[in-house]
Amino acid sequence: MVRRGCLLLVTLLLAGCSGFGGDSGGERDGATGGTGPITLVIGRDTTAYLRPLLDRWNQAHPAERVTLLELPEAADEQRAQMVANLQAHSDRYDVLGLDVVWTAEFADAGWIVPLDRGLFPLNKLLAPVVDTAVYRDRLWAVPFTSNAGLLYYRSDLLKKEHLKPPTTWAELRDQAKRLGKKYDIGGYAGQFLPYEGLTVNFAEAVHSAGGTILSPDARTVTMNPDTTRTALGFLVDGLKEGWIPQEALAYKEEESRLAFQRGELLFARNWPHAYGPATHSAVAGKFQVTRLPGHDGPGSSTLGGQNLAISAYSKRQKSALNFIRYFTGPENQRLVLTQGSFPPVWADLYDDPDLIRRFPYLPVLKEAILSARPRPVTANYNQVSLVISSAVSSALTLGKPVDETVTELKQQLGEVIQTGG
Repeated sequence: MVRRGCLLLVTLLLAGCSGFGGDSGGERDGATGGTGPITLVIGRDTTAYLRPLLDRWNQAHPAERVTLLELPEAADEQRAQMVANLQAHSDRYDVLGLDVVWTAEFADAGWIVPLDRGLFPLNKLLAPVVDTAVYRDRLWAVPFTSNAGLLYYRSDLLKKEHLKPPTTWAELRDQAKRLGKKYDIGGYAGQFLPYEGLTVNFAEAVHSAGGTILSPDARTVTMNPDTTRTALGFLVDGLKEGWIPQEALAYKEEESRLAFQRGELLFARNWPHAYGPATHSAVAGKFQVTRLPGHDGPGSSTLGGQNLAISAYSKRQKSALNFIRYFTGPENQRLVLTQGSFPPVWADLYDDPDLIRRFPYLPVLKEAILSARPRPVTANYNQVSLVISSAVSSALTLGKPVDETVTELKQQLGEVIQTGG
């Protein structure tokens, strides 16, 4: 009741202010007034592309300078620090870089303000990406980067063996086992440390086997036991058979990226931002990317990315809104790709001939994003993710039987949904 009361109070205050967001559907959307220096809080910039982009804004807006506050690399840790700040009603954060799966939670809690759709060219952005910023038919954030998992592979070794990149799990397993042994190289790795990355890898396996985890409204557990056992078994068997190295159990995104760049892996699942650094590494000119393989054909990635939202407790929401409009514009979106190797959200950039020459994986990435599956849209996503990563980790690291793991996971997810965490 306290949370809903706070949300109602915030809504009433926004409605009563002379906000500049405009009207939408009879309700006033948008940030309240207030200008001046602002803070952008976002996950660690592993490719060092953000500061030059922020410098361009700061040079043109000296009275509204943006200070970059970097949070840890792992999404779980980012969320924990943001939530602690917002629960304290602190005004330290102005613009929030949110994982696309947090929209529902942050909006439901009243931590971010609704935005006027008319202020943003949403029709020019990738449709699935826009959907991640909408909750209960209102826009709560603006897409900044998108993401879809890709399969990085050693094209030089596959070419030497006259092989095409795998499109099925059977092909991946065969190539990883045979070539791994022949060339003394790890077969395949994803992100298997028990955190959000493991939830993503498991969700991709389930979706790539033709299954689902929760219903679109996140009110029903839809896991098919046979399909889920197949998906989890794919990962468990890989570790048992050795084509997934034991070291991968400690991998997050950066660890798996570095292992592939050092030439220690034949195949690696990672996000597109790993592409740029790899072109200046030991595997430069020796690798390519393709869609993730699936049980019977091309698999399905998890839709990722970051959206920019405005803290409900910011005292400079007008400057925050102006900054978001600027920072998500087409010129900066191009730089997000060329300087940071992050997937942009503007659809036409994926068809730009000059960009395709520089980033030949763009058509594959666009296909992966458009076919990607979102994680459950629920205000209680954090608890759902914790249940999944914990259960899957027990099967991978402790040898808990797959059948038992799947049965308990389905039961635990049902309890989370029923009790609200």
